[in-house]
Order: sequence, then C-alpha cells, then structure tokens
Amino acid sequence: MTTIIESIQFLKSQKWVDLTHEVTAEIPYFSAFHPLKEKTLFTVEEDGFLAKEYQLVTQYGTHIDAPAHFANGKRLLEALDLKEFVLPLFVLHKEEEVAKDSDYRLTVADILAFEEAYGQIPANSFVAFASGWSKRFENHEAFYNKDEEGQAHTPGWSLDALKFLHEERNVWAIGHETLDTDAAVDATQNAGLIGELYWLSQDKYQVEVLNNLSEVPATGAAIVIGVPKIKEAPGFSVRAFAIVPE
Repeated sequence: MTTIIESIQFLKSQKWVDLTHEVTAEIPYFSAFHPLKEKTLFTVEEDGFLAKEYQLVTQYGTHIDAPAHFANGKRLLEALDLKEFVLPLFVLHKEEEVAKDSDYRLTVADILAFEEAYGQIPANSFVAFASGWSKRFENHEAFYNKDEEGQAHTPGWSLDALKFLHEERNVWAIGHETLDTDAAVDATQNAGLIGELYWLSQDKYQVEVLNNLSEVPATGAAIVIGVPKIKEAPGFSVRAFAIVPE
C-alpha cells in the first residue's frame, strides 16, 4: 500500500467539518449584487437527463476572493496554485468578544495572545477569524445587523492585524464568517474596504462567509478548498472543509 493511500485513509479517519453554507437564492449577499437565479433546462422524466442553468455573481455564498478581485495586475482564480488550496488551519476564536461587541476588530494583540497560548503561526498557513457570525446566516436581519440609520454593525479584521499576518508571519490566506474583511463601521468611516484591498494587493487570497468555524480547534487542523478553474474569474463559490484531529 502506498504512502498516499495510507495518508488518505488516515485523513478519512479524522473529523471532517464542512465550512460551507448551502447556496440558494435566499441567502445573504453583498448589497451591490443580485441573488442566484436557477432554471431547469432538462428533466429525467422528459429528456432522459437532468440539467440546470444557474446565474450567480462570482462572490456569492461561501466564496474565494482571488487577488485580482481588488487589485489590478494580481492573480485571477485560474492562476492560483493547487497547493494553495490545502493549508494548515489556525483559528482565532473571538466568539465571546463579538457577542459583546458587533463592531469587534481582530487586532495584533489578539494574534500575539493566540501565539502566547499556542505558539507562533507558521508561514504559508490559513488563518481564520471565528466570530460566531455564521450562526446568524438564516436570519438576514441579524446577519446584516443594521441600525436605525442603516449602518451595518459586523466584525472584521483590523488593518494592522492583516499587515502583521502578511509582513511578520507570511500567512498565505485568511478567512472569516462575514461578507467583508473589514468591520462594517470601518468600511463606512474609510469609504471603502481598506483591509480587503491591502490583503488582496499582496497577491494572496481569502475565503468569505465561512461556516462552522466554532467547531474547529485553534490549531491542529487543515483546510481544503474546492475551487473551479474558470478563466479570468475574480473568485467563485467554493466547497471548503476542515480536517480536524479526532
């Protein structure tokens, strides 16, 4: 038996956690976009096979943002290397803090506290911000979390934290449970998503609208991301999952 087959058998004996939301026309989405449209083209009963046509924006549901999504001249989806889609996964659990403060920004201090407890985050890893926000996914009002003036209140990464992960730790990718990298109040104050712009400008990718991060331990897991190879796409819906030690 080969080492690769043995490795597959070992991985399948561990716990697998689906990090992906189901894609439907009813899920939350970025306000500038439109929900998914679905059309049945052929049926087994009438045509002998089932085929459907879907219309959806590239950033929909649990999705990957290629660097070119925000940064001209950076890589589009098909240029990402296969090995970038299987990475060590480190999860910064801030569910309790976000429950107390919907505008919570993950900081450099949070990362340093994590490293004091678990050791330094290695290069070429995937770092996820577990906010617990995915539990709001079925309740659109709670997920968008807008106040009476229409200002959304959702957590996000601080710019300093993103700079630290890139410049000091050479982390390869990040992920979060919300629709945006930046906290919503920061996006309003800065008139743009400066955290997302910074990260993607480093020619690195991110995965947004992740699910079930609360089920993944801080260290010891791997993330696997199934990504379609669509030419010149700035991103697309993905199937992401974590493999967690039993």
